[in-house]
Amino acid sequence: MKKKAYLIGIKGVAMTAMAVYLKEKGFKVTGSDVAETFFTDRMLAEAGISHKLGFSKENITEKYDAVIVTGAHGGMSNPEAVQAKKIGLPVSMHGRYIGSVMSGYQGISVAGCHGKTTTSSMIAMILSSANLDPSYAIGTAYINGLGAAGHAGRGKFFVAEADEYMTCPVTDPTPRFFWQKPSLAVITNIEFDHPDAYRNLEEVKAAYFQFALNTLENGDHLVACQDDAESSELLQKIKHTKIATYGFSPRADFRIKKYHISEGVSFMTVEVKGEEIGEFMVKVPGRHNLLNALAAMTACNLVANLSWAQIKEGLKKYTGGNRRMEKIYEKDRISLYDDYAHHPREIAATLQALKNGWPDHRLILIFQPHRYTRTRDLFEDFTQLLSEVDVLFLLDIYSAGETPIPGADSRSLCRAIRMRGKVDPIFVEHKEDINSLLKGVVKENDIIAVLGAGDVGSIAPALMHQFGGR
Repeated sequence: MKKKAYLIGIKGVAMTAMAVYLKEKGFKVTGSDVAETFFTDRMLAEAGISHKLGFSKENITEKYDAVIVTGAHGGMSNPEAVQAKKIGLPVSMHGRYIGSVMSGYQGISVAGCHGKTTTSSMIAMILSSANLDPSYAIGTAYINGLGAAGHAGRGKFFVAEADEYMTCPVTDPTPRFFWQKPSLAVITNIEFDHPDAYRNLEEVKAAYFQFALNTLENGDHLVACQDDAESSELLQKIKHTKIATYGFSPRADFRIKKYHISEGVSFMTVEVKGEEIGEFMVKVPGRHNLLNALAAMTACNLVANLSWAQIKEGLKKYTGGNRRMEKIYEKDRISLYDDYAHHPREIAATLQALKNGWPDHRLILIFQPHRYTRTRDLFEDFTQLLSEVDVLFLLDIYSAGETPIPGADSRSLCRAIRMRGKVDPIFVEHKEDINSLLKGVVKENDIIAVLGAGDVGSIAPALMHQFGGR
């Protein structure tokens, strides 16, 4: 008889990826979520996975072999999770469950405050191109060239993001990546994020330190970015033969010696421990994506022993994923990009990539802040950064379940940005109004970027249709 899995909050990107993985493993998969349309709905439909609308204990009607719970919608306090536990079903938070799944493979975990999804996707693409058919469950809806971001392969590798956020915001503060015991782990960068989970940067660094020790104790390699100050400091505390570094720095084991970027396509010359190994093409824009590519290349060389020729071929096939510098539309000298960036450092990297790739074009930014706590703690960073675009549309904050904080809202951000005198931001109370607000604003040669981690993902496809795309 087929095993059955029920996913509470199935439309979250990480949950959708896990749902597709389980479906390919032979499970009968269903679940539940809110009625609002998400960009993951299409991936679930294509995989033939149906789900219930809303959360109710009455939805738990069968003897499921696995009940998996997202950190959103109350986590383990969700009525469906409570009911499943009450009647004795095996219930697990997503972070813990993915750790248990990875234990049956040679795991490749990608940690870091930024770049996890892109680096993980690049690794999946390179391994797939080399016919190693890896399994993966990555936090995006789809990966160009691979399809859904969840896959149950026949190979020995499993690729996943390793998140420092809490296992369950309500019942379990354990960092999610502590459940993973990979053969190889990547740390792209360490920065203060998730102020609802960590009081300060020191607590974040302590979590990464423990994750690094766990990896070195159980795995074969730890790969970390030499250019990132906090990651470099962490490595100095450990000093281990299993550590490999990457970056632009001459001190990096795997180093980008030189590079150039033109119209969103990059070429970088790489050397390994002082020996030049060739030039590699990266088809997603931005200096930060060169680092993501080098991290993926390093991981695949070390854990899978792939040749540089195999890695070069696989990397050329990577053209991005859902909401990761994703080009939605390009016609009539207007380009539209969609990106998940929501932390100042991520936003800065995305905006810089667009400015460097198209220096003579006007940049229109549509941004939705994510969480009141993040906006409060990084208010000055947001104010300075968002002042550097030509036209700014600022949506209301996506709360992610948080209670509003006075002075840490989008209207306050608008006032602070306006006072800097560089750009006059336009506050957008309802995201559905963006289409009409943009009319008469967009000109030839404009670059439009839609950024944020909330429900802003629906805006770019709607704009594409407005501009005449399909």
